[in-house]
Amino acid sequence: MHSAAIAEIRMEERDGVLYVRDVEPAQVVAPQPSFPPGEPVATQTVAPYRDLIRAAAARHALAPELVESVIRVESNFQARAVSPKGARGLMQLMPATAAQLGVRNVFDVHQNIEGGVRHLRHLVDRYGGNLALALAAYNAGVEAVGRYGGIPPYAETQMYVARVLRLLQRAAPSASAKAQVLHRYEAADGHVVYSNLPIDKLSVTVREMLAERQ
Repeated sequence: MHSAAIAEIRMEERDGVLYVRDVEPAQVVAPQPSFPPGEPVATQTVAPYRDLIRAAAARHALAPELVESVIRVESNFQARAVSPKGARGLMQLMPATAAQLGVRNVFDVHQNIEGGVRHLRHLVDRYGGNLALALAAYNAGVEAVGRYGGIPPYAETQMYVARVLRLLQRAAPSASAKAQVLHRYEAADGHVVYSNLPIDKLSVTVREMLAERQ
C-alpha cells in the first residue's frame, strides 16, 4: 500500500489523540504518479463505483465518504492497481488479507470493495472506534500498531493516515461524526484534534486546550 509523498500536514499523537496541523509543502516535489496530491475525491473517478461503495458502507456501518477516501489514497480508483508490495485492486488488499476475507478475485470490484470495507470495519472495532489507529493498521498492519503502541513512526503510514483524514473532512465535514468513529476539534493554536471520544470524555488537559479557543 502506498501514500502520497507530499508533506501536506504534520501529525502528532499524544494520549490517544491525533493532532494535525497544516504545513507548507516543498516547492518542488514530484508526486508519485498513482497518487496525486490531496485534492477532494473527483466525482468522475468515484462514479463507476459509487453504488457499490455506498452499499458496502451501509452493510458495515461506515461512512461512504470514508471508504471513498481510503480508495482514493490506496489506488486512485484504479481497479487493477498493483503496488510494489503486492497489494491489489481498488482497496489494495494483500493476498493473505484477501484470502482471510474470502476474496477470491481481488480485481473483481465487488469482491474487493466488500472485502476492504469489511476489513476496515473490523479494524475500527478492534481499536474502539479510533479511526486514526484503524487506518494506520490498514496501511502498516495490526502488528506494527501493537509494536509501537499507536501510529507507527513510518513516514508512509503517518502520511497515509493524515491524507485519508484530510480527504474525509473535505468530502464531508460531518461524515466522521455520522459514522460515530471520529470527532474533530480545533484548538486555539491552530491544531486540529481528531479523536474517537466526545469532548466530555477527553482528558482535562485537552479540554482546557480546546476551551482556550472559545
